[in-house]
Amino acid sequence: MKCRELAAFLFEYVSGELAGEQRTHFEFHLSKCGNCHEYLVQYQMTIKAGKIACGELSDELPANIPEDLVKAVLAARKL
Repeated sequence: MKCRELAAFLFEYVSGELAGEQRTHFEFHLSKCGNCHEYLVQYQMTIKAGKIACGELSDELPANIPEDLVKAVLAARKL
């Protein structure tokens, strides 16, 4: 699996819907590619921030979410 292919499967992976051989290839690529691993972490943080902004989780933000990201999500929510 190449980096561009990995990006196409992010949602399925995060939601637990990516199974079988594709999941194996996905996880192998993540174990070898620091850039894709970081991309996945940022993707997961963005999903979590969106849920927080929409009130789906507690109002407490994790300490590692950038302030600019929180402001941008809240501003977009007002629109």
